[in-house]
Amino acid sequence: MKKIVTVLGARPQFIKASVVSHAMRQSNQLQEVLVHTGQHFDANMSDVFFKELGMHRPDHFLDVHGGSHGAMTGRMLEHVEKVLLAEKPDAVLVYGDTNSTLAGALAAAKLHIPVAHVEAGLRSFNMAMPEEINRILTDRISRWLFTPTATAAEHLKREGFAAAQIIPVGDVMYDVALHHGARVHADGGLLALLGLKPKNYVLATIHRAENTDHPQRLAAIVDALTATAQTLPVVWPLHPRTRAVLQQTSRLDALARYVHLIDPVGYVDMVQLEKYAALIATDSGGVQKEAFFYQVPCVTLRDETEWVELVNAGWNRLAKPNSPGAVVSAIEAALGSTGQPIQPYGEGDAAQKIVNVLKD
Repeated sequence: MKKIVTVLGARPQFIKASVVSHAMRQSNQLQEVLVHTGQHFDANMSDVFFKELGMHRPDHFLDVHGGSHGAMTGRMLEHVEKVLLAEKPDAVLVYGDTNSTLAGALAAAKLHIPVAHVEAGLRSFNMAMPEEINRILTDRISRWLFTPTATAAEHLKREGFAAAQIIPVGDVMYDVALHHGARVHADGGLLALLGLKPKNYVLATIHRAENTDHPQRLAAIVDALTATAQTLPVVWPLHPRTRAVLQQTSRLDALARYVHLIDPVGYVDMVQLEKYAALIATDSGGVQKEAFFYQVPCVTLRDETEWVELVNAGWNRLAKPNSPGAVVSAIEAALGSTGQPIQPYGEGDAAQKIVNVLKD
């Protein structure tokens, strides 16, 4: 039996890993050792996902969080290396583009342990994004590059990767939406608690440093959502970093008078909010895709997106948050819209394809 160490740390990674971990257990040929770096340490940001998605508890919890990107990644690298030396796995599996992703891949590469990268080949072409640096470096040192879309595979081909390394599997997030999204309904739950009616509210999620750490951009988003809330309820689960910045800039109390500001929510609650929204405004890569899975129009509050196929098909539109007016205009234009019928993320069997490669 082959041993696979999976390194996770951020909320979206737990979601992606749930279906792959399940497929590993079903294979009877792979033993998974789960490492939680601690990057997201709030119970609502991590613990609840293990319960709701049926994942086993982490075998190693490293409790590394906070600090600068370099400090966090360095501490993770040190701790992950110790785990790998003790576990002696056949391969290391990482997801996405976080500091946990890069630390896990680097630790493995330096110990000559092959790396498998789920969600390989994504590019924003914006090197100011920490995520872009993380994903490029992780791809460069990985043996298996599991791509979610044809666009991602083309990026890797242009960058000179060998064809044998590039393995199109589809998007594991689509697997998750098919397996878990069907059990979420409009009745009860968080919608009832907040007094929201299906298809009659806007869901907002903002967490990227390019928005939270840029006063003008964050102010534009806050003012735009406040304006939107005059005609349509807006619910905003606040990432801890976003809440802290709003508190420091004395914007939190005024915003709370108009917008439903809530703490981070579990997976099931988040799917309910996404599935029954009239529109989603976000800077999250994963939420952009989930909006598409549930056929909800999306406005992405960034300068660019990795998921260009959703923009091209009309399901998503970019709105640079340079002014409140630009964001409000994008929201108004997107409300009630639909995109072209496309299926860019595979057939919902990405997890099984990944496991088939690893066990062979």
